[in-house]
Amino acid sequence: MADGGTSPAGQPSADERREQRFVRRTAAYRSARRVLARPGFRGTLRERLALLHETRSLDLYDPDEQADLYGGGIVEALEEKTAALLGKEAAVFFPTGTMAQQVALRCWAGRTGNPAVALHALAHPEVHERHAFSQVSALRPVRVTSEPRQPTAEEVRDLDEPFGALMLELPLRDAGFVLPTWRELTEVVEAARERDAVVHFDGARLWECTSHFDRGLAEIAALADSVYVSYYKSLDGFGGACLAGPRTLTDEARTWRHRYGGAVFQQFPTVLSALAGLERELPRLPDYVAHARVVAAALREGFAAAGVPWSRVHPGPPHTNEFQVWLPYDADVLAEAAVRQAEETRILLFGNAWDGKGPGLALTEVSVRAAGLEWTAEDVREAVGGFVAALDRVVAEAVGG
Repeated sequence: MADGGTSPAGQPSADERREQRFVRRTAAYRSARRVLARPGFRGTLRERLALLHETRSLDLYDPDEQADLYGGGIVEALEEKTAALLGKEAAVFFPTGTMAQQVALRCWAGRTGNPAVALHALAHPEVHERHAFSQVSALRPVRVTSEPRQPTAEEVRDLDEPFGALMLELPLRDAGFVLPTWRELTEVVEAARERDAVVHFDGARLWECTSHFDRGLAEIAALADSVYVSYYKSLDGFGGACLAGPRTLTDEARTWRHRYGGAVFQQFPTVLSALAGLERELPRLPDYVAHARVVAAALREGFAAAGVPWSRVHPGPPHTNEFQVWLPYDADVLAEAAVRQAEETRILLFGNAWDGKGPGLALTEVSVRAAGLEWTAEDVREAVGGFVAALDRVVAEAVGG
């Protein structure tokens, strides 16, 4: 039967089973007593509204000030704070990172006279944005490499056509949240400069990178001409993004933001949540990264002890507080085992979806945040044993059925 196709009478289709499992996973997450991460976006409306109330105790911004209207006020405060953290002259707030990066690279193309943007084949604009660079912004993506790693300086130097900008996603999420070494990063930037190109960092998760590079945010961002950062991926904000760079760039970016429909009437709830994230989550990220390495090692040990024929935790050790787990089973089987373990034990080891990568092979992404700090290595190994036991039952039922 084709995936999502016709099922026997009375039986749900593959798509319906996945939808049912999503509902079950959501319920299991809500009732779980132990998870590795509780990102804010999974919260209820009541919980998200409570965050705004809690910001009053953080002294983030004077609540008696006039609310923002098309920017200004609290929006400017966030822009100035972000620019200072990144060591850039100025920053401009955007409702989405997709818009921020299109505007940034469109502005750079006007300055360089070249609309070609060199980037990784797995970069977010290539995989997740419906070809927005070429369809909306008159930019021409040029793929530096398709390998599941960061581009090398040699690949940038040897690219067989001119390009106006090099975009580097730090970390490269779809390759496993991978980062280059500091030396590799500086060499790639130097190679782009040799090609007379500007350098733009897709830093949606740049906040998580300081431990790996052993450098502060400003020193990392100083390598690039412009940097985009997200406020919800690492910092648990409601949304929003910032583009930081020279003031001449951000001033022009404000014009294009308006043209792209990003001049939103009022944004204070999102901006307050971003300020709260910078205050509360940003200082904790190094702890999350350090513990992610503990969790990853324990996962590897747990699968080996449980007799799983093959597993991979990638990268090892993790470069940030997020990484991939690969297992030799179909995605639906792994997803069912993860949900069943949570329903039976209220321990949700794998809370994200499983992505099939071929017959009998799938991966999931693991994120370690505040809730994960409560897990010891032994807790992780025990949870792996429970997950594998559930997996064995699901496999046996599939064979028997």
